[in-house]
Amino acid sequence: MNQPATIVAIAAVTIATAIIGARGVRIARTPDDFLVAARQVPTLLNASAISGEYLSAASFLGIAGLAMLEGLGALWYAVGYAAGYLVLLVAVAAPLRRFGAYTIPDFAEGRLDSALLRRVATGVVLLICGFYLLPQLKGAGLTLQIAFGGPQWIGVIVLGVVVTLGIASGGMKGITFVQAFQYWLKFTALAIPAFALLLFFQHPPVANITSATPITFSHRTTVSFPQSEDMSVNANVWVHAVGTIDGQARHGLVELSPGPQIVLAGSKLTFPGGAKAPSVSSPQLTAQEWNSPLLRLNGQPDHQLAATYGILLATVLGAMGLPHILVRFYTNKDGQAARRTTAFVLLLLAFFYIFPAIFAVLGRLEAPSLYVSGQTDSVVLVLPRIASAGIAGTLLGALVAAGAFAAFLSTSSGLLISMAGALSHDIMGKGVKAFRGSAICIGAVMTMIGIFVLGISINVLVGWAFAIAASTFCPLLLLGIWWRRLTWKGALAGLILGGGASSLAVVATMLGAGKSGWPAVLLGEPAIWTVPLAFATMIGVSLVTPRAVPQDVTQKLLALHLPERVRLPNRGNALRQYPVA
Repeated sequence: MNQPATIVAIAAVTIATAIIGARGVRIARTPDDFLVAARQVPTLLNASAISGEYLSAASFLGIAGLAMLEGLGALWYAVGYAAGYLVLLVAVAAPLRRFGAYTIPDFAEGRLDSALLRRVATGVVLLICGFYLLPQLKGAGLTLQIAFGGPQWIGVIVLGVVVTLGIASGGMKGITFVQAFQYWLKFTALAIPAFALLLFFQHPPVANITSATPITFSHRTTVSFPQSEDMSVNANVWVHAVGTIDGQARHGLVELSPGPQIVLAGSKLTFPGGAKAPSVSSPQLTAQEWNSPLLRLNGQPDHQLAATYGILLATVLGAMGLPHILVRFYTNKDGQAARRTTAFVLLLLAFFYIFPAIFAVLGRLEAPSLYVSGQTDSVVLVLPRIASAGIAGTLLGALVAAGAFAAFLSTSSGLLISMAGALSHDIMGKGVKAFRGSAICIGAVMTMIGIFVLGISINVLVGWAFAIAASTFCPLLLLGIWWRRLTWKGALAGLILGGGASSLAVVATMLGAGKSGWPAVLLGEPAIWTVPLAFATMIGVSLVTPRAVPQDVTQKLLALHLPERVRLPNRGNALRQYPVA
């Protein structure tokens, strides 16, 4: 579907991003500028930039789409994404800033005196950021597919090129202004359409959600099939078909009979108003199932309480281990500014996460065609045009598309900075040239990989990244900041075991293992067992290797916990008393 207004909106966002980022190109000259913006980002600007970076494709598209598909229990993702910052505020933000490292691997080596641990941590950074970058690429492909009507891989390539060139040019200093702008654009792009849909457009009664009546099309509806689907109808129905059904090319009125039918990719079926929505491979939950407060994995009611705890563990603790978020605290002026920044981020996230739930409910009422086509991830993008076919729907749809593309740009930028920073600073050698080369190489590789994950749900991909982060960097940071007896051997064992176990569970799920029962929960939401495993491993191995505790551990803990004005900036030397300002 070629929408000129949507195309113009996406182009405007891209141009504005380039113009704002150009400021960073002029002022970014040193590694400090590229990696941590010279540690001089003001609190409110940094909070907006962190929020813009954090609110990814999963937040903008994935939560609403997953809640529409699998029920309101999917809103636990939003709770976990926001609550994770509370843990950051209490336990990590200020100490991490006081330590003064460039990257998480830099912190790991500085705290535990191990070059091997640093290299392994760098690999974990690339793994987590890689999993998190893939859904951003998929979201961009979905957005541009709706705007231009082409295949999704075009959007993957466009986003990969734009972000890679932007990061290679301006680094952290340039992208900070871009991400702050993009947070407010994303907030506006969800808030205005949500309020407009609630206040000015007619919808079926909300009571229909709790009705036992099967989902029906409230008006004449055209269903597009971007991929082949196994479909079945419950009663005879006449549709206008363009495409291939059960191996036969169709163009005109066709009567569908009860039973399974195969609709090939590229087909379009137009159903009359009042017709029951057909069943497809994607689950269509009953009203009672959809209203359940617990998470349903793949639409299945298997061990819902355990699955919900798994998501909360991954999202709450995983936020603490996301490298592209943690590096933001190095850009604050001091530890107190880091705490203030985190508090503002909590407020900004809380306001934002009101709106995905609104889109999920309205999508359930207004867009049953998305169940049929397997495109519930696109509910935020298409709902404004479904609700209104006139100029209002077109403009609201264009605004949402602009916000979605901003989401992919901002989060992808932060991820690429973390990956390029870790690779250049911790492996290739320091310097602006190494950073730029790393950004270009990583951007090219991840863009190619992104083309092959287009069939996996956005929120599922992000959930896996959070699970790996929660099983690796979360225990490393908490124990490294608050437990003096942590050793590099314990940290190394925990990173390898926690990261390896969670990664293997994710790969097994991608290959189709564990479709139901406990295997589905333990593999699909591995944080429920890999997080305790990582903590136990780090603690246990550290206790049996006490000689590996750094000799200057007291000085390092003081560097983490004393205010900047009373400690020596060089964490490896003796402390020195500074006059109080």
